Amino acid sequence: MSKQSLSQEIIRLVGGESNVTSVFHCATRLRFKLKERSKADKKALENTPGVITVVESGGQFQVVIGNNVAQVYEQMMKETSLQDAEQSSSNEASEKSGLLGSAVDLISSIFSPLLGAMAGAGVLKGLLALFSQLGWINDASGTYLILNAASDSVFYFLPVFLAITSAKRFKTNQFVSVAVAGALVYPNVVAAMNEPQGLAFLGIPIIFVTYSSSVIPIILAVWVQSYVENYFRKVIHESVRNIVVPMLALFIVVPLTFLIFGPVGNSVSNALAAGYTWIYNLSPLAAGLIAGGFWQVFVIFGVHWGFVPVMLSNLTTIGYDTMIPMLAAAVLSQAGATLGVFLKAKDQKLKALAGSSTLAAVFGVTEPTIYGVTLKLKKPFIYACISGAIGAAIIGVGGARSISFALPGLLAVPSYFGPGFTYVVIGLAVAFVLAAVLVYLLGFKQPEVREAEPNVETVTDDKQTDTTAFVKEVIVSPLTGMVKPLHTLEDEAFASGAMGQGIVIEPTGGRLTAPVSGIVTTVFPTGHAIGITSDGGAELLIHIGVNTVRLKGKFFEKQVQEGDKVEKGQLLLKFDVEQIRAAGYLVSTPVIVTNSASYLDILKTDEQEVQNQDYLMTTVV
Repeated sequence: MSKQSLSQEIIRLVGGESNVTSVFHCATRLRFKLKERSKADKKALENTPGVITVVESGGQFQVVIGNNVAQVYEQMMKETSLQDAEQSSSNEASEKSGLLGSAVDLISSIFSPLLGAMAGAGVLKGLLALFSQLGWINDASGTYLILNAASDSVFYFLPVFLAITSAKRFKTNQFVSVAVAGALVYPNVVAAMNEPQGLAFLGIPIIFVTYSSSVIPIILAVWVQSYVENYFRKVIHESVRNIVVPMLALFIVVPLTFLIFGPVGNSVSNALAAGYTWIYNLSPLAAGLIAGGFWQVFVIFGVHWGFVPVMLSNLTTIGYDTMIPMLAAAVLSQAGATLGVFLKAKDQKLKALAGSSTLAAVFGVTEPTIYGVTLKLKKPFIYACISGAIGAAIIGVGGARSISFALPGLLAVPSYFGPGFTYVVIGLAVAFVLAAVLVYLLGFKQPEVREAEPNVETVTDDKQTDTTAFVKEVIVSPLTGMVKPLHTLEDEAFASGAMGQGIVIEPTGGRLTAPVSGIVTTVFPTGHAIGITSDGGAELLIHIGVNTVRLKGKFFEKQVQEGDKVEKGQLLLKFDVEQIRAAGYLVSTPVIVTNSASYLDILKTDEQEVQNQDYLMTTVV
C-alpha cells in the first residue's frame, strides 16, 4: 500500500479526521489523541498492510508503522487539515488519560521531535571522544573543534530546541519562547553570573544556575508563558496586541525564569539525578537486571519517554549516564532474538521480516522487531528480555557510562568509551548471542507453512506458452484496456514494486469487475481503490488512476462494501473515465498482488490489450 493510501486508510480507521484531536509521530509510531476511542477500529488497523500493530498507552492511540512513519505522517498532513493540529493540554484530556498518561504524553510530545538530532549528535560526540582517546584526532585541531561544536551544539543549546517543541505543545508563540531560552544562555548574562558579585534583578539576587543542556527550567517557563500570553491577548486591544503581548511575555517570563523556574527546575534535575544515582549505587547488578529485562516492556506501553529527562539530567549534572549503556543490552537482545527467528523460521515471509527487523534493531529501532516478530511469537520476546537482563547486569557491574545522549544500539557504542567499556562489549555480545542461541535451541511455535498444491498446471493464455509451474491462482482482468508494465506508471510507490508485483491497465471503459472470487477487504471512502483477498489467498489492490483520491469520490460509484463476498466477474465499481481525465488526472490503473513475497513468481500476460475477464496474471508457488 502506498504512503498516500496508507495515510488515508489510517485516518478512516481511527474514526475520520473529525475524531482526531491531535497527531504527531516519534521514531516508529503515529501517536493519535482521539475524541472518541469507540470510533476507532483497532482490529482493522492491525490488519492493514503497512501497519505493524496498534498500542493504546498514556491516553494515546498509537499506530506503529516502523521506519517509514515520517513519510506516512507527511502524506497525512498533505491530505488532511491536521497540519496545525497540536497536543491537547486540556483538563479533559488529563482526566481521560490520568496523571501518568498526561506526564508521558507531555514528555513524548516535547522530546520526540528532537530525538533524531539528539541521537545523531550523541553518536558523533562519542566517535570524537573515541578518536581522541585513540590518538586519531588532535583535540586542539580545528577539525576537532568544528566537529565537536556540531555534536555539542544540540545539547548546549537544548533549552532553545525545547522552547520550540514546548511552545508547540502549550500552544504559545514559538519565537517568544526561543527568545526566553536565548536569554538563559546569553553570553553576557552567563559571564555576569560567573562574576564574584553575582547578578541581581531589581535588587533580588539571582541564584547561579547553568542553563546550557538544562531541561526543566525552559519547559516551566514556556508553560507559564502560555498563560501570560492568553491573559494579555484578552485584555489588550488588537491594534497593538501583536507587539505588546510578546513584550509583556518577555518582561514577565524571563525574570521569573531566572528568579524561580531556573532554581526550581535545577533542584528537580539534581534530585532526579541524585535519586537514580542512589538506586544505582545500591546495586548496579540489580539496576542492570531491571533495566535490561523490562526496558522493552516500557517501550511497548510507551512509558519509556519518562526516563529521557532522567538521562539528560544525569548528563547535565554529573557529566555522564549509566542507564543508557544498560539499555543498549535490551535493544541488542531483541536483535539477537530476531536473528534466531531468522535462522529457525521455515516460513519464508517470516524469515524475510525477521532479517530486515534484525538490522533495524541493531541500530536502535526495536518497535518493528518487537511487534512484527518477537512479541507476536511470544517466546522469542521472553528469551530476549532474559538475555537483555543478563547483558545489562554485566554492564552495570562494570560501571559503564555514556558521555552523551544517543539511541541505545550499535551506533551509540563509541559514546560508551571510557570506564567499564570492556564490560559494555561483553554485555552487548552476551545479550545478542544468548538471545539468538535461546531462540534457536528452545524454538517457538512456527506459523503454519502452506504447502504447494500437488497438481501441476500449464500456464497458458491466448498465445500458449511452454511454461510449466505450480499454479496457485489465475487472475483475470478487471477492466478492458491497454496493458502496460508496472514500472511505467507515474506513481513511484507502485512503479518501484514496493507495493508488490503487478500490471497496469489503461482503461477504455468505466466498469471494474472482480478479477478473482473472494472477500472485499478494503473499499476506500473515495471509491478510487479496492482491495480483495481471493479464496486462494492472493491479496489484490486495484487503484483507479494516479492521485485520484483528491477527487474525494467524485466520478466514482461503489457497488460493493467491505466484507462482501464476491465472485469473479462481479461488478465492483463504476467510474467516469472521461470526466476523470477532464479533471486532469490519469486513469492508468495498477492491479497489484500486495503479498507477492508469498509467491515464487507472478506471471503476467504478454498481450498489449485485454478485454474484461481475459487472462491477466498467475501466482506461482
